[in-house]
Amino acid sequence: MDTTELCFMPATELSRLIHAKQLSPVELTEAVLDRIDKINPKINAFITITADLARKGAKEAEARALRGELISPVDGIPLSIKDVTPTAGIRTTMGSKFMENNVPTEDNLVAKRMRGAGMVVLGKTNTPAYGHKDMADNLLGPPTRNPWKLDRTTGGSSGGAAGAVAAGLGPLAEGSDGAGSIRIPASLSGIVGFKASYGRVPNSRPISNYWAAISHSGPIARTVRDAAMLLQVMAGPDPIDPLSIDAQPEDYVTACDGDVKGLKVVWSGDLGYAAVDPEVREIAHRAALRFNDLGCILEERDPRWDDPYQWANDSWSINQAAREYERGQLHPDWLDPTLTIQILQALRFTAIDFQKMLQARSTFYDQARAFFETCDLLLTPTMPIGAWSAEPGLKQGPSEIGGRKIGHGLFDRVPFTFPHNQTGYPAITLPAGFTAEGLPVGLQIVGRWHQDSTVLKAAANFEAIQPWAEKRPNLD
Repeated sequence: MDTTELCFMPATELSRLIHAKQLSPVELTEAVLDRIDKINPKINAFITITADLARKGAKEAEARALRGELISPVDGIPLSIKDVTPTAGIRTTMGSKFMENNVPTEDNLVAKRMRGAGMVVLGKTNTPAYGHKDMADNLLGPPTRNPWKLDRTTGGSSGGAAGAVAAGLGPLAEGSDGAGSIRIPASLSGIVGFKASYGRVPNSRPISNYWAAISHSGPIARTVRDAAMLLQVMAGPDPIDPLSIDAQPEDYVTACDGDVKGLKVVWSGDLGYAAVDPEVREIAHRAALRFNDLGCILEERDPRWDDPYQWANDSWSINQAAREYERGQLHPDWLDPTLTIQILQALRFTAIDFQKMLQARSTFYDQARAFFETCDLLLTPTMPIGAWSAEPGLKQGPSEIGGRKIGHGLFDRVPFTFPHNQTGYPAITLPAGFTAEGLPVGLQIVGRWHQDSTVLKAAANFEAIQPWAEKRPNLD
């Protein structure tokens, strides 16, 4: 079998071949490792590559396959893990100089579940320090570059994860999403990224702030069913996370089957307030119109909720400062400049200010809940622009979008993603098309409270009439 084709084959098909004893996990892993050797120096998706560990895991999976004792649908499938996710015996830098040589002694819960399912760990993917922004550069090494255009970013903070999947450096990747950190890079890289309902995938210490209730792990993949297959491994309650959803997950791969006729779907190109590049908006709009072809009831209107930018941006900075302020005083030169700005912004606020932000979040949730009582799904562009420069610096990204001036902070470029971390509602990004420059554009589908299966089914239906997995960046 052609090794490049093998590297881009959907994980669901790889699983079928492994279970049928028509594909060796060792053969698959060697093909992916060879491609990592060739391509990773161009895009810097991985910060740590665990080739020996991957080969060991592949041999163990192959032995189980030959005995007919595979332990899960993803047994023997290669996987990358974001470098903010603790992994026992594997360097986990969190993208920070402070953690440059950190080697955890335990997996966090999600890593434990994925490794326990027999997945083959390829390594840890690049991320900004503690996932604090929408790009994948840090002080540890070069930034991740977009496989579709190497001078551009993949976005972040799961930028290395998305870049790896888009470039064929493994079919599946674990990411985490606190303001769009799965959906942002998946959109800019032309692949699928799913932030399930908050609590569907439990958090665990040492890095998780349970009570912030905004960030958790999720799948990044090339197809919807691949994402559903990895989510199946990640999802499910655990008392280690007091906010995890106390119900067993559905069969998410099966949930992709069936039609979506009759669903009430709303398209909003700017939510009533966001700056959006006209070309990006038009591409996403054309994609949204395909839901008419799927038999949905599609209407175009804005949700009419308040713009959550200010309080969400400020509370994000406060959370970053609470974690990094004291360390940063010891070694200020080890702080990324963009993280330093967030910390300094946070120092302006009082405890009363922070409580008012939480109250504003509650008000916003009520507004979003009321909107979703009128529809089943909300469609938007995932990002308001295509990928910008990958180069590090204080003023990363454009200074204007669609003719409107914007700032250079995280929340200025992600108006469509972060609101759904604040509500906890499920949201997925899918490839919608390409700009004239050849940059991917994503369509975001947001579902009602805990309706993960509906989001996946809608995404799978869209994928069926507008497939994208055969499109690949030219890196060879």
